[in-house]
Amino acid sequence: MDKLNKYRTIIKKFLTEQAQGNSLDEDIETEIVFDRERERYLLIDLGWQKHQRIYNCVIHLEIRNEKIWIQRNQTDLPISGRLIAEGVPPQDIVLGLQPAYVREYTGLGV
Repeated sequence: MDKLNKYRTIIKKFLTEQAQGNSLDEDIETEIVFDRERERYLLIDLGWQKHQRIYNCVIHLEIRNEKIWIQRNQTDLPISGRLIAEGVPPQDIVLGLQPAYVREYTGLGV
């Protein structure tokens, strides 16, 4: 399996696992969005809590230049650790949610 397909498979598996049983409330859905054309992958909470609209991007991952970019992580999970455990080399993981000047100190890709 080539690198791009491997990373897509890992991301799909990870987001699917996170979506299972993740609902905050019966009126709030957890949706998985896979945009393979643009290589964007999201986990979103969406619905209503009484009279308040809930829309939250919980996790946002992208594949850019054969690296997985973590753009948002609103969980307590260390996503990079999960990706590494699935076989993604640390240098192929970029913390897009961190400023560029901090990334070189993360032990991950820059």
